Parts: sequence; structure tokens; C-alpha cells
Amino acid sequence: MERVDDIDVRILQLLQGSGRMKRSEIAEDVGMSIPSVSDRMRKLEERGVITGYCAVVDAKRLRFDITAFIRVSIERSDHYGDFVAQAMSLPEVLEAHSITGEGSHILKIRTRDTTSLEKLLSQVQALPGVSGTSTSIVLSTFKESLTVPVEPVTLHGGT
Repeated sequence: MERVDDIDVRILQLLQGSGRMKRSEIAEDVGMSIPSVSDRMRKLEERGVITGYCAVVDAKRLRFDITAFIRVSIERSDHYGDFVAQAMSLPEVLEAHSITGEGSHILKIRTRDTTSLEKLLSQVQALPGVSGTSTSIVLSTFKESLTVPVEPVTLHGGT
């Protein structure tokens, strides 16, 4: 069975803190050689633990001033696949989740202003099978993170 051990955990913690961290710095921190750290990183990528590297962008600085959550109700489950595919193709949609409770899906979105939010809502409401939406606009954000708390674990397949 594949495991994520203490060294892998530390590598993941370091990379989540700074994806541009040099392998030599990681190697020094975990007490291993650069080739060994590179090998571990490659294996974490191959096993799907590390799925990519990206820059974290300040949306407000780029004038995406509206963050909102849109709860979507789909009239029938045979529309789920089309809805998800089309919702994911909208660039303003940052996250798309199937949920329990009120609605069937929730979308986290960012738009520049309320005019662009209104346009996006019209697009979402026109997607196949959408029977209703409910939108909550975020007033303040106290924590927003892309990091996952990691610990040693035996991996399981798939997502």
C-alpha cells in the first residue's frame, strides 16, 4: 500500500506554504539530498497527491470585487452531467460542488461587480435543468485557503 510518511508530509507542508520553494531548501529542511526530495515529489505527483502548482492571485487587486455562493437546484438528476460540465466552463466559477440540503449544487464565483454577477446569474439560470438559484454575496472574508492539513496516511484510490 502506498503511504504518505512524515517526510512526505513535511514536503507537502513546505510546498503548500510556498510552491516556488527551491528543492535545495526543501532538502535542507527535511534532511535529505536534492535527488531524494525530487524523487519523492515526482512520486507524490504520479500518485495524484500533488495535482499541480499555481500562483495564488489576489482577486481584489485585479478588481474582482464580488465573491458569491450560488445554490443551484436541478430539476432532475439526468441534467447533472450537462449542468456540471457547463458550469465548470464558466470562467467566473472557481468551485463547483454537489451538495445535500437546499439545492443540489453550490458554486463559488468571483465577478468584477454586481452587473457582471447579474449576467453570470442569467447564464447559470439558463443551464440545462436549472429550476432555481439562491445567491449569497460575501461581505467579508476572514480566511480563504488552498492548503490542506496533511498527516501520514495510507492512500486510497480515486477522488
